[in-house]
Amino acid sequence: MSHVVSVNLAHPRPNPTKSGAGLTGIDKRPVDHPVAVRAPGPKYGGLGSGLVGDGVYDRQNHGGDDQAVYAYSRENLDMWARELGRELTNGSFGENLTTSDLDVEAALIGERWRVGATGPLLEVSVPRIPCATFAHWLDERRWVRRFTERALPGTYLRVIEPGEIRSGDHIEIVSRPDHDLTVGICFRALTIEAELLPRLIDVEELPGEARELARKRTAVTPPPFAPDDE
Repeated sequence: MSHVVSVNLAHPRPNPTKSGAGLTGIDKRPVDHPVAVRAPGPKYGGLGSGLVGDGVYDRQNHGGDDQAVYAYSRENLDMWARELGRELTNGSFGENLTTSDLDVEAALIGERWRVGATGPLLEVSVPRIPCATFAHWLDERRWVRRFTERALPGTYLRVIEPGEIRSGDHIEIVSRPDHDLTVGICFRALTIEAELLPRLIDVEELPGEARELARKRTAVTPPPFAPDDE
C-alpha cells in the first residue's frame, strides 16, 4: 500500500554554492508530529514551501505553488545507498515526503494524490532538476551527471486542498489526466533526451515555464545537456 514513510522539514544551513541565497533548506530531517500543508503562493513573494515549518531560501529557483512539496521514494533512496555504499536517511535528497510502494517517476503530470483519509490533495507538477546545491550536499563525484543519467528525479507537487500530513499516511491516487506524460519522461525531455520535448508543450498541468522552455528548445536545436559537476 502506497504511504508516507516520513515527513521531513528543513534544518537551515549555509549555502556555499549560492552567494545570494545565504542559506539552504536541503538538509531535511524527519519529524514525529503532524505537519500542516497549504499552498505557498507564487515563487516570488510567497511563503516558499507548502509545509508549515519548512524553509525555502533560494526563492529564485525553488518554492512556490508548482514546487510546494517534493516527494522521493524510499526504494530509490535504497538503490542509491547500495550504489554509493553509504546510509541515506529519509530526507537525504531534500525531499519533504519520503514515500514507499509508489512509483513516483511513473506518475503522470497532473495526477492527484490524496494523502491520509482527510489529508491534503496534492497534484504532480514537475520533476526535480538537480543543481549545484544538491551536488554539494551529497558530496559525491559527478553527482549531477549521475543523478541525471539515472533519471529517477522524484517529483514536485502542488497543494490543491490543504490539510495535515504525517508519517504512515496512506497515499491514494484519486485522478489521472488523459495524457501519457510521466514524471520520468518529462525529466528526460528537460535534460538528456531533447527529442521528447514536443510531448511537453500541450500538457496544461505542466508549469508554464516548463512548457515555454520546451517550445523554445523545439524551435531551435538545443545543445546537449551538460550539467555542472563541480
